[in-house]
Amino acid sequence: MNVRFRAATRALIGRFRRQRPLRTGSLIVTILGDAIAPRGGALTLGSLIRLARPFGLTERLVRTSVARVAQEGWLISRRAGRNSEYRLSTQGRRRFAEATQRIYGAGSDVWSGGWSIVLTGSARHASRERLRRELRWLGFGQLDTGVFAHPGRQPQEVERLIADLGAPTALTLQARSAGPASDRRLVQIGWDFEHLSRSYARFVAGFQEVDAASRGRARPGEAPEDAAAPFVVRTLLIHEYRRIHLRDPLLPQVLLPAGWIGREAYELCRRLYQQVFAGAEAFVSAQAETLQGPLPAANSEAHARFGGITL
Repeated sequence: MNVRFRAATRALIGRFRRQRPLRTGSLIVTILGDAIAPRGGALTLGSLIRLARPFGLTERLVRTSVARVAQEGWLISRRAGRNSEYRLSTQGRRRFAEATQRIYGAGSDVWSGGWSIVLTGSARHASRERLRRELRWLGFGQLDTGVFAHPGRQPQEVERLIADLGAPTALTLQARSAGPASDRRLVQIGWDFEHLSRSYARFVAGFQEVDAASRGRARPGEAPEDAAAPFVVRTLLIHEYRRIHLRDPLLPQVLLPAGWIGREAYELCRRLYQQVFAGAEAFVSAQAETLQGPLPAANSEAHARFGGITL
């Protein structure tokens, strides 16, 4: 591996460790979703401790964070003697599947011109707040108190969400605006693209050096002391990208600001992910296992990310 790539990787780790709060649990969720979910969704606690070590995370910190992630419903555990294994829960698998479609996909520029509108109605405060969070997760913009909109979500999908959350007074409508000017006005009201643009710009600036260095690095056959670097880069890449991208409503191109930097961020992420994918997989194979033995190979969905991984 070249010196430039190694230095750029160390810089990424340093930047991650300077964050306050450190958000170890969030990094573990990234590792689980990006590396473990497509390889069976289970691994031993010792494996997770080894995977977290290149980021400078202690065993005690990992144990505490994993317990918290499990309490939040992402994981279930089982023991065999002194060893323990964590597996994605049904809820964890569902949320990772939803996030995977958004994080690794290019999105669609096809738009019918229609809007899905949700009126949260007179639901109890707790139900209304939960529905609001879930609608934000799906990329809906808030137009007014209790009024949410999105140009790409199907009404059946939204109605299932409302039923799952037990908010029977919420109402879903399909609508069309008066024309392009009204569409742009809806976007201005519902979403803060200035903040999102700044976040994407910081992401691009933060990964430009390692992106450039990755194109000159050696392929498999790297020195053993560098074996963790592709995994570190891939994990921090997705960790930072998903924090921004999951706030992106993924609007059709026609509704986005001119020169939208989200496209540049996606292309950088796609390119760098492709470069480090194989090395990261090799590191995970060497470091992680289940109570039964080695992890299975990554499934076809992992290889389809960002339009397809070529090895």
